[in-house]
Amino acid sequence: MQTIKKGLILTLSLWLIAGFSYAGNKDGEGYKFQSIKEIPHTSVKNQYRSGTCWSFAGMSFFEAEMLRMGKPEVDLSEMFLVNMCYRDKAVKYVRMQGNTNFGSGGVLYDDLYVANKYGLLPESAYPGIKYNEEKHVHGEMDNVLRKMVEGVVENKNKKLSPVWDEAVNSTIDAYLGTVPQNFEYKGKNYTPKSFASDYCGINGDDYVQITSFNHHPFYQPFILEVPDNWLWSEFYNVSIDELQEIVDSSIEKGYSVLWAADTSEKGFSTSQNGIAVVPEKVPTNMNDAEIAKWDSLSDKEKEAAIYKFDKPGKERVITQEIRQMSFDNQETTDDHAMHLVGLAKDQNGAIYYKVKNSWGNYNDLDGYFYASKPYLRYKTTAIVVNKAALPEAIRKKLKL
Repeated sequence: MQTIKKGLILTLSLWLIAGFSYAGNKDGEGYKFQSIKEIPHTSVKNQYRSGTCWSFAGMSFFEAEMLRMGKPEVDLSEMFLVNMCYRDKAVKYVRMQGNTNFGSGGVLYDDLYVANKYGLLPESAYPGIKYNEEKHVHGEMDNVLRKMVEGVVENKNKKLSPVWDEAVNSTIDAYLGTVPQNFEYKGKNYTPKSFASDYCGINGDDYVQITSFNHHPFYQPFILEVPDNWLWSEFYNVSIDELQEIVDSSIEKGYSVLWAADTSEKGFSTSQNGIAVVPEKVPTNMNDAEIAKWDSLSDKEKEAAIYKFDKPGKERVITQEIRQMSFDNQETTDDHAMHLVGLAKDQNGAIYYKVKNSWGNYNDLDGYFYASKPYLRYKTTAIVVNKAALPEAIRKKLKL
């Protein structure tokens, strides 16, 4: 999952006042949100110029899980996960002779994988910046590492050296820093593994990765075909109605949700509008004169009418078939990972998810935005939830 493509439409302002959130066109009614449920979570962070949303969203999710369990607030290191995954990706890439993905992106499972295999670190023990920048800037590192593993695969010596991985790992450490094997935190000594288990109380086996696509049977795990799934991790498959039920049930029970979704839709207008919605693309309930007028508009005029964002409007009804078609057409791709931390309703009573992003305070909602239920149904590629948050009937179907 990488940072999204820009190119949003309107300039508008958002503001917070008296417990309400407002989003919309200055000249229109705009969107007015009232909080229904908010799960305790930590502050918004900034992945900046790195394709590491999966680690930022994952650490935000683990931090919220710690708060839910009554543990102290902690700022977990995202770059520790990046370091560990890059090492293992390099080995996989070489073993696959370059026929697999190698880059900064990842899927939600990578967070669970690192927590279980390697542990976790606090940000104070591993900030992950050794290249004279205040924020994460990974373009050079990503390119250098790719050239290195490509060179190993090309293998002009016709035989791999026994030290190629040491060269790659030392380059990762040169950019991100050497991972401490032991460190002190709050007056106690930890290893990454003991910090994850003893201090954080995080066990990756407590969580499950779920998706909803009908090109595989429901209620069985399968390897989701997205490029960043370099570990070939398995996703449990449920219907889209059940996926939404899982999300709603989790939040209502006080469990936040780790969310991966496509962000290329024009309705994903979070910088300027603070919303992610799926407007109806063809107006309904029009008389003959209105239909004729609509048909006479240019594509640009139709688009401007659809994506006006001056107030809440009708959204598309998203079915299993519609989301499947979007995935098969590669209109829905595994773009971005985020953290669902609450529920809100607009002035018409429609329910939205409050989303914590990882781009710093990039908008007037301090780095948050609101995603509609149709958007979640349409553009979700996967979620991770605590198994304890699953509705019992669905848990039985999944045999968890």
